[in-house]
Amino acid sequence: MMELVSSSQNQKWSMVLGRDMAGDGEFVYAVKSTGIFCRPTCPSRRPRREQVEFFNTPAEAQQAGYRPCRRCTPQQNSAQTETIKAVCRYIENNLESTLSLAELAQRATLSPFHFQRLFKRTLGITPRQYQQARRTEKFKQSLHAAASVTEAIYEAGYSSSSRAYESSAAHLGMTPAEFQRGGKGATINFTVLSTKLGKLLVAVTSRGVCCIRFGESEQDLAKELQQEFSAATLERSDATMQTIAADILGLLEGSSFPREIPLDIRGTVFQQKVWNALRQIPQGETRSYAAVAHSIGKPKAVRAVANACAANPVAVVVPCHRVVQKNGSLGGYRWGVERKTALLAKELQQRTGSASKKSRNATVSPSSVG
Repeated sequence: MMELVSSSQNQKWSMVLGRDMAGDGEFVYAVKSTGIFCRPTCPSRRPRREQVEFFNTPAEAQQAGYRPCRRCTPQQNSAQTETIKAVCRYIENNLESTLSLAELAQRATLSPFHFQRLFKRTLGITPRQYQQARRTEKFKQSLHAAASVTEAIYEAGYSSSSRAYESSAAHLGMTPAEFQRGGKGATINFTVLSTKLGKLLVAVTSRGVCCIRFGESEQDLAKELQQEFSAATLERSDATMQTIAADILGLLEGSSFPREIPLDIRGTVFQQKVWNALRQIPQGETRSYAAVAHSIGKPKAVRAVANACAANPVAVVVPCHRVVQKNGSLGGYRWGVERKTALLAKELQQRTGSASKKSRNATVSPSSVG
């Protein structure tokens, strides 16, 4: 019996980590440190696993002394939740099609504006980002099962090989062909750092850093790396990666950009241009997606720039968190908007502090006074 309970809880935790719509209405999760319970799809930052317990209903969570989350309102909007669930199922069943926001909104019998806002409030990502994530997930599964990369591309619903490479290469961390071989022949060293923004996995090849990603636990991060590069030799190397780890921790604290960190990141030519442009954005400053597109000579490729930012395989070092919407709003972030907010605030604080220090140290030369 205990084994069955453990398996059930692990499944629920996986649904929470994946913000799986199938869990909404089936259970809620409560966080001991905050005293709050949430839907599985709550867009808030994920807690540590040891802080979480599960309840079948909101009433059970309240009886145990927990308060409902004001962000995801686990006791309300059940009809809206079912609507979003239905749209998600429709997206998953039609990955071979490019589904417009207007089409999805019509299925939900809402205006595009209100549908987009409801979808993002429920899942924390936009409908387009959800389509991309599900297609990439299916692509990964197909690469493991298909006889060829071409077969996997079309099984995953991509209309062309170029679209598949542009949308998925960086998520895979290598070319699709190399991913299909599970990273065979490659050696990847990694470490997991504890930061104020959660756990941070840093992985390197012989050529440089290939992966930096946030997560909620060391076990989950290591498991993700193992699943993606099943045929590669993975070695945890905390001691030998201390220098790189110190540089990256410095970045999280708002220190200046360590351009000496070597990178080994794979992507299309366009993605590489975007990532290089991101590294030129000064600390404490932001750029709009349109400004980045203009800087690489592709002023009409705003959406493609946004996709390249979302596909960035190395958090912080390639600072995609410094790209915001044209109106100044933060937009999305692959590792959570809360982390994006914290990174930008820290960098701005560091930049402002440095400017104030220079101002205090500046003196007027007596000889220059008329």
